Order: sequence, then structure tokens, then C-alpha cells
Amino acid sequence: MEGDCLSCMKYLMFVFNFFIFLGGACLLGIGIWVMVDPTGFREIVAANPLLITGAYILLAMGGLLFLLGFLGCCGAVRENKCLLLLFFLFILIIFLAELSAAILAFIFRENLTREFFTKELTKHYQGNNDTDVFSATWNSVMITFGCCGVNGPEDFKFASVFRLLTLDSDEVPEACCRREPQSRDGVLLSREECLLGRDLFLNKQRRVAL
Repeated sequence: MEGDCLSCMKYLMFVFNFFIFLGGACLLGIGIWVMVDPTGFREIVAANPLLITGAYILLAMGGLLFLLGFLGCCGAVRENKCLLLLFFLFILIIFLAELSAAILAFIFRENLTREFFTKELTKHYQGNNDTDVFSATWNSVMITFGCCGVNGPEDFKFASVFRLLTLDSDEVPEACCRREPQSRDGVLLSREECLLGRDLFLNKQRRVAL
């Protein structure tokens, strides 16, 4: 009976560590993507030193969890005391790192707000300027996720460089426009209508098209 219990605990520990291994691999993958993303997403993150530090922490934590899960799986299968000791040591390190991250997030919470990203967008955005990595990245984000600015089209009323380039008009970036209708008989939005910065356009089914 005792042997069955130990065997069950061993397999449970293996499954638990396997999920840690997968979680670490996911975090590592996200961290690498943020740092090497060809669309330049790193430029938005780099605008805030705290966020770029967070990206490096994500890489470190992902690598640590990846290694932790591997050691835990091997230790559980082989019943190796040395590997299990390393496993619990890594658990302690991760706990201390998470505690430090929570404290830093609380101290610097003002730099992680919507207001910060709005301020950066209105300060640096240059419209359809493909040579400016910051603007090109924001355009890619808005097209990919179907959004317009941080809070909506009104953000661009305060974008100083963008308004200067558009001769202080009420235009919004072309990246805010949808690229296709939501239904076959829906009304196609013209480029001019979209750039006027109106809040909503409705198709024949009364569905929101922008």
C-alpha cells in the first residue's frame, strides 16, 4: 500500500512538473517574440524602461521554469535526491523573484497605466511613416487587433506630430480603418469616410463596421 502511494505521488509530481515545463516554454517563447518580433513591437516596449526590464525578466523566468520543470520531471522519474534538491531550491528562487516583481509593480504602477501609453502615442506617433519604427509598430498593432489608438480615435486629436503632418485636420490614421466589410451586402467604407474620424459606421445589418 505504501509503495502504491509513493508511486502515485511520483507520477503526480511528474505531471505537475511537466505543466511547469510547458509554462516555462510558453513564457520563454513570448519573451523571445517580444524581443525579436519583426514588426518592431519591441520599440513600443522599449519606450518604457520598466517594460523592457519586464521583458528580460520574462525571458529569465521562462528559462528558469523550463529548467525547473525539466529537473522536476527527471527527479520524479529517477527518484534522484540531488535533482529534487535543486528543484526545491529553484522553487525558493522563483518565490523570491515573484515577491520582488510584485513589490516593483506596486512601486512603479504609475508607469504601467493606460495614461503612459496614451502619452507615448500622442508624443511620438507619425502616421503612415514606414521609416519610423515606433509609428510602423503602432500601425501593425492597430491593423492586427482591429483597434484605434489606446482609448479610441480621439487619441489622435492630441498627437502633435501626426496633426502637424495632416495639417491639423480631424483625420485618424488609415491603420484604424477596417480592410474588409463584415458581410457580403454590407456597405464598404471609403478611405475618405474613415479618415474623418467618425466614431461608428453601420452596415445594412446594423452591425458596427468601425
